[in-house]
Amino acid sequence: MLAIEQTDPEDPRSLTWAEAPTPRPTTGEVLVKVAATAVNRADLLQAAGHYPPPAGESAILGLECGGVIAEVPADGSAGDWAVGEEVLCLLAGGGYAEYAAVPAGQLMRPPAGLPMTEAVSLVEVACTVWSNLVMTAGLRAGETVLIHGGAGGIGTFAIQLCRALGATVATTAGGPAKVARCRELGADIAIDYREEDFAEVLADHGGADVILDIIGAKYLDRNIRALAPDGRLVIIGMQGGVKGELNIARLLAKRGSVTATGLRYRDRADKARIVAATAAGAWPLVESGAIRPSVHRVMDIREAAAAHDLLDSGEVSGKLVLTIGGA
Repeated sequence: MLAIEQTDPEDPRSLTWAEAPTPRPTTGEVLVKVAATAVNRADLLQAAGHYPPPAGESAILGLECGGVIAEVPADGSAGDWAVGEEVLCLLAGGGYAEYAAVPAGQLMRPPAGLPMTEAVSLVEVACTVWSNLVMTAGLRAGETVLIHGGAGGIGTFAIQLCRALGATVATTAGGPAKVARCRELGADIAIDYREEDFAEVLADHGGADVILDIIGAKYLDRNIRALAPDGRLVIIGMQGGVKGELNIARLLAKRGSVTATGLRYRDRADKARIVAATAAGAWPLVESGAIRPSVHRVMDIREAAAAHDLLDSGEVSGKLVLTIGGA
């Protein structure tokens, strides 16, 4: 098959469409012919040598893909999935390729009515947002949620989901255009972090019951200040560093909690649980139009390096999709 290969470990942009071994599915896996994948910040980190795949997983970039099942195990270990079915896939790696071996529990049927170039953009963000805001933080209708990076892939999905769940949505974004985009998606409070202190803004609104944070250390103290009593801070990224100082007295006074989670390194059973819950809870909202995919641009897989440059520029709102084989 053909896949994106990083030809120079020292050059994160040395991404070439080249021959690679076709993966062979093991027990409980299916082989998917990939039509499209999407770019995540984790791909940039992996290409830079900072985010290796879990042991035993594909070293090819790509945490999600969509396509058609090309092969199922003869022993029935993949359940009722059948050759020819169109599927979306949550991956630990391997999406930037013509074929991917995928555990059956990490397959989802696409939301009805969406083209693959839109549907594939939802996989990783939907599983991330649903698992963290609903399954981990227990977000409820009537609560206030603060979403950092509201114009990004995770943020654009999270704003719409939280709105659909009946929460008051606050978000941060950089610059007037991105702030406006957050408001278009349904944010009640859109904060330009370049101009305002989000902790002060949230304090004026009674604080956030839940905060979804992609920044990490840089925002830790302000996140605690922004929490409402009994608030829950969920950290899923480290764009602002890995080490911060936690004011325990302030956290105790608010009876707050801090949780740090990741999706890629969970075991397959845990991922299957998240995939099933996401498809059951989020896909009906997509099919009803309450959540719409936010795709910044569709590019050919051979433009992977340019797509990484674009995502790294900070000018992307939503997701970048890469098509394979003219999908």
